Amino acid sequence: MKVAFFVGAFPGLSETFILDQITGLLDRGHEVDVYGWPSEDAQSHDDVTEYGLMKRTYTAPALPRSYVKRAVKGMGVLGRLLVEKPGVIRTLNVLRYSRLAASLRLLYASTPHVLRQQEEYDIAHCHFGQNGILALALRELDFLRAKQVLTTFHGHDVYVDVPRYSSWLRRFLFEKGDGFTVNSEYTARNVLELGGKEGEIQTLPVGLDIESFSYQARSRENGASLRVLTVGRLVEKKGIQYAIRALARLSPSLSFEYRIVGGGPRRDELGALVQNLGLEDKVSFLGALPKEEVREQYQWAHIFTLPSVTAADGDREGQGLVLQEAQACGLPVVATRHNGFPEGVQEGKSAILVPERNIDALADALKSLSVQENRWEKMGRCGRAFVESRYDIEGLNERLVDIYRELLSYEDESTEVSQ
Repeated sequence: MKVAFFVGAFPGLSETFILDQITGLLDRGHEVDVYGWPSEDAQSHDDVTEYGLMKRTYTAPALPRSYVKRAVKGMGVLGRLLVEKPGVIRTLNVLRYSRLAASLRLLYASTPHVLRQQEEYDIAHCHFGQNGILALALRELDFLRAKQVLTTFHGHDVYVDVPRYSSWLRRFLFEKGDGFTVNSEYTARNVLELGGKEGEIQTLPVGLDIESFSYQARSRENGASLRVLTVGRLVEKKGIQYAIRALARLSPSLSFEYRIVGGGPRRDELGALVQNLGLEDKVSFLGALPKEEVREQYQWAHIFTLPSVTAADGDREGQGLVLQEAQACGLPVVATRHNGFPEGVQEGKSAILVPERNIDALADALKSLSVQENRWEKMGRCGRAFVESRYDIEGLNERLVDIYRELLSYEDESTEVSQ
């Protein structure tokens, strides 16, 4: 099959699950092209080079944040594209595409499709709902030729991004889209509330390459500090401030090191919190890292924590892939009872779940694990077995290919009926 992936910034250090799907399809002999936006990350993962993905990637021009700059740059983009395809003026049809046209996002996104010799795809696989809307609009304008458009929802797109679009564009997504997948049953329920239809939504968790996450039984030498790890972007919904505060409460009686892997807009705020609590020698911000280095941090840690919360703007987690990565490495997990998290761990066996924003409960869970090292290995083995049975990327990629084939089979049947 020939597949077009519609993604956000590419290649980036986050969203490794998209990279794993792309490389999994290439390993299976399928052709893949990637359409996205320029990434600001200076680094990328080794797989990008190993698979020659930049030769398969077609990015739109960078979209300036300032609307004035965007409009000025957009005049040049429009002028260039009009020479190739006069119909590109339709990307500015605000009556039809509302915010997608008014923001000039549709115009910018059409660039690689207009400038390339037009390709025909079996599947356009869109990660995140807003990219599904974008691809469907490009298909309607005949800039994208794809037999079927599959949209995958993850979390932020369900709770923040897609709800910001007009009710017409949301209907457009679910009426024109050919298939939909979600990463958890919790996300599925919320997609139904957005307008999705029962029976058209399939749950396909985000997977990981189990073999690349080495299991390690956890233990601590007498007198050694407890090593605690969080992997996640520095944004409100990750709840990292609650982990810092919980550990601060334990600080007088517990020797610990806390490492935080990830970059994001709350770096300065969290750094100031660490300083105010006098934890500068115990808390380290490592920034965004390639996945190979993230795996090294999993091996370093004794306990993994992800105390995610519902953010003020409604943003929430979907699956929380790092929970599965941590369990695959044999780490006991402390997290919140948040959205799809209970589906992704075995509460009471591989993980302890506490209420959101409850610093006392979080501190108690971390303290109990710190003094019950005899539980670590059993929790780790349970977590590893759980992830192996449900989140192995090989099995999930096979299922993804089956979903593609089902969509194409349905398209063939529809064609026969129309004839």
